[in-house]
Amino acid sequence: MIPHYSSALLISDIHLTPSMPLTAQRFFDFCEKEAPKVEAVFILGDLFEYWVGDDAGLLSPFQQEVKRAIATLSTKVKTYYMHGNRDFLVGNDYLSKTGMTLLSDPCKVSIGGAEYVLSHGDGLCTADVGYQIFRSWVRKPWIQKLFLRMPLKWRRAIANHLRSNSTVQYQRYASAAPEKNLLRSNVTQTACAALLAAQNSNKLIHGHTHLPTHHVEHFNEQEWQRWVLSDWDLDHPESVMPKASALLIDEQGVRYLDLIKA
Repeated sequence: MIPHYSSALLISDIHLTPSMPLTAQRFFDFCEKEAPKVEAVFILGDLFEYWVGDDAGLLSPFQQEVKRAIATLSTKVKTYYMHGNRDFLVGNDYLSKTGMTLLSDPCKVSIGGAEYVLSHGDGLCTADVGYQIFRSWVRKPWIQKLFLRMPLKWRRAIANHLRSNSTVQYQRYASAAPEKNLLRSNVTQTACAALLAAQNSNKLIHGHTHLPTHHVEHFNEQEWQRWVLSDWDLDHPESVMPKASALLIDEQGVRYLDLIKA
């Protein structure tokens, strides 16, 4: 059954971590100020910088604060959550304690009288063959069960190692071939076309790529609209433009909400 709402806010790629306090505070403010004004909030993955199991935040004051903020939000509006590439191990225990409802990736929703397909977006980056192979393995339930049985210290070490390797490889590839790196890390039209054909839709919303904009695209006989959600980052030096936005959908249409100016 497709959820129906007259208004909603969609966000993704917040990458919450104690080392980014300004970004975290903007998320807490969002939960208190903007989010309660709509009927539903959709968090399309990568809410956290990384997640190595629901037990990881039990003793963390920061994670406790995040949990309280989401749990309070869930008492005011319907709050949905979709796994991202950094937090696909968010489990039923955390969802239950925060009141969020898990969404499958992809899924279809109706907002403001129109239907949209929602996805985190990493599964659509099919030009990055190596990542897609990695993704297929780490999403296997038996692999996840083995990982979650490891001591928490080991899990954190593995996560930090993977993040470090990913950053180094990205920087090396980007400096050598920036245009090819953009194509490699972005969604492909063939993947979008296949997804929308399977979902019988022509409207797609996703995050992951950190390239927020509205696209009107064509592939063969298909035509669709695609909205990309912004990542949030208010903690970079002043030389880097801070960013944080949400996608607001209601009966008036679709528009980006700048959370820096709000």
